[in-house]
Amino acid sequence: MLLVTSLFLDRKHSEQLPKAEEMNQEVLPLLFEAISVNTNYTSKIEESKKDDGGLPKQIGNKTECALLGLVQQWGGSYDRIRQDIPEQKLVKVYTFNSARKMMSTIIQRNDGYRVYTKGASEMVLTKCKSIINENNQLKELNDNEKNRLTQEVIENMANNGLRTICIAYKDLGKEQQDWENEDNIVNDLICIAIVGIEDPVRSEVPEAIQKCQRAGVVVRMVTGDNIMTARSIATKCGIIKPNEDFLILDGKEFNKRIRDSSGKISQKKLDEVWPKLRVLARSSPQDKYNLVNGIVESHVTEHREVVAVTGDGTNDGPALTRADVGFAMGIQGTDVAKQASDIILTDDNFSSIVKAMMWGRNVYDCIAKFLQFQLTANLSAGLISVISAAAISCVPLRAVQMLWVNLVMDTLASLALATEPPTEELLNRKPYGRTKSIISPLMLRNILGQSFYQLVIMFVILYAGQYFLDVEPTVQQVQNDPHVAKELSEQFTLVFNAFVLMTLFNEINSRKLHGERNVFKGIFRNPFFYCIWIFCFIAQILIVTFGGRVFSCAPLNIKQWAWSLGFGAGSLLWQQIILFIPTEPFGRCFSAMYRICCPCCYKRQQKKHADKEAIRKSIEAAQARRISRFSDGEYMPYSTIVQLTNATVVAEPPHTIAKFMLRKSVDRLNTEFRVINEFRSRLEELKDIKHEEVIEHKRNSRANILEE
Repeated sequence: MLLVTSLFLDRKHSEQLPKAEEMNQEVLPLLFEAISVNTNYTSKIEESKKDDGGLPKQIGNKTECALLGLVQQWGGSYDRIRQDIPEQKLVKVYTFNSARKMMSTIIQRNDGYRVYTKGASEMVLTKCKSIINENNQLKELNDNEKNRLTQEVIENMANNGLRTICIAYKDLGKEQQDWENEDNIVNDLICIAIVGIEDPVRSEVPEAIQKCQRAGVVVRMVTGDNIMTARSIATKCGIIKPNEDFLILDGKEFNKRIRDSSGKISQKKLDEVWPKLRVLARSSPQDKYNLVNGIVESHVTEHREVVAVTGDGTNDGPALTRADVGFAMGIQGTDVAKQASDIILTDDNFSSIVKAMMWGRNVYDCIAKFLQFQLTANLSAGLISVISAAAISCVPLRAVQMLWVNLVMDTLASLALATEPPTEELLNRKPYGRTKSIISPLMLRNILGQSFYQLVIMFVILYAGQYFLDVEPTVQQVQNDPHVAKELSEQFTLVFNAFVLMTLFNEINSRKLHGERNVFKGIFRNPFFYCIWIFCFIAQILIVTFGGRVFSCAPLNIKQWAWSLGFGAGSLLWQQIILFIPTEPFGRCFSAMYRICCPCCYKRQQKKHADKEAIRKSIEAAQARRISRFSDGEYMPYSTIVQLTNATVVAEPPHTIAKFMLRKSVDRLNTEFRVINEFRSRLEELKDIKHEEVIEHKRNSRANILEE
């Protein structure tokens, strides 16, 4: 809730809001009318209700509601003033926009017309020629006095994180004016007061921003407030921190840095600004769009940045649309902003963005967990079936058993792994790349490692189970007598049972994707998981014990069940051994598989990465030359760095540009030659077709003549 906490009135600056009795009583009616009339009539304050905790409810523009609250706090009634001067009687309203950052309203009085203006303090103050002093007299405002007010009042309020609003007025004669000429009307104003409005940072916002930074997300603030207020708020929120290398700019300086000599936006210049930019103050919606578009189009980083933008105004629509993810405010947001956005925050709370990010990462991880589990089970089942069919001419896993594994266990496993709730640990790592494969080298290591373990265990049961498991009939009997294969084999049942139990225990391993050793951590936060796991385990016992010929299973004794459980639980211990294996070989293996299976896509991706890397290195080299050393090799002082950051970018090395442009030219020529050759081949085909049609036509004509 926004509140007026500081005031400059009667040429006195009060850092704490004084009582109404302490103020100039002759100026208060003028101030009350200036606030009540020169605000949107839809902005109002509703009385508190018992269930609201006694706080009034601000409806409409929050800044205007804070000013209306000042009127009420000092005993005024904006409703009565609005009844005396209804909205229909307003002569002209110059609505607020982001360019002039002020709003003006013209009303008619008995002695003529009066103009009320409010807006950004430094903007309105430049249009003022006088100020009301403590004796209710007008005193001229020269440039020195304006500079003093800016330094002692406006900057002082801004440094305390207050949003400063200047309120002024001007009386006109009875003669009609050209109301469309705003520059002529809103000029030579009389300053009434400068108010400081506190926009308190929500208690949860600094923590939410800290979570974003921990998760590898850079938070930038784009605001219409002046640069002092923006810096103070950004410091309170944790967007900027002491001893960090960051950049704070206003809209004017930002446009100066990103445009070339012709006035057009240069992506190269923008790439030098946005990586360190944390706060953009006194900005317009166009500045916001330029920043978003510049980050999206940038090739400084290895992968294109993923940009999310929040907005609530109509002018925020282009930026919300251009961003990868647009967040609109559900309470204060306009319909245009909501339609242009992808997600609507129903509570207008920044912490909801952190929750959305956490849920998004959780969905990605759940898919990866299921793929890790599914690929391991399918790889093991497929290899054991193929190898067994070739070696002993009999598949140990029957069709109905595979039906249980694929249709029941996989379906239930997907439900179990997909219902993992998000945790704060998801925010402790960097975000996934835009083009990053969902199967990481770490996952590939887990899949191959667990598949190897399952295959070894199943082959041991197949070829050595008769020596320590007391199974009948054995694999040798199946190979020697084809009729035995039709009987219920304990050895084949053991293979099936061990495979299912190893798959079940590997489902626990699949809960972790990033090398965590404690696979049981948080397992009881997901009742779906352990309920489904217990159900599958009990169902497996019933299938093996009572399945009979339906599931091609022979009942197992206690010893055989103990071995099966041991093999299943062994996958948990084996996973701890797998974690010691480095992932680099699996990363190279995955790249090799990708290069072999899809060579065209691989070459295209490598070429794209090479181009991006060349651009990134050239920009870094230019920055290093500009801000790190003098021409004689000595380090430049800080003041010199600040001066040179406004200079033109130093030209790139000729050999770097030559190589880059040569490669681009060759690629372009190759493309043009391919197009020309394709066009020629098409022309030749058309000529051949036309020639054949002419010959066929002559033949038909000759045949018709002969017939006649």
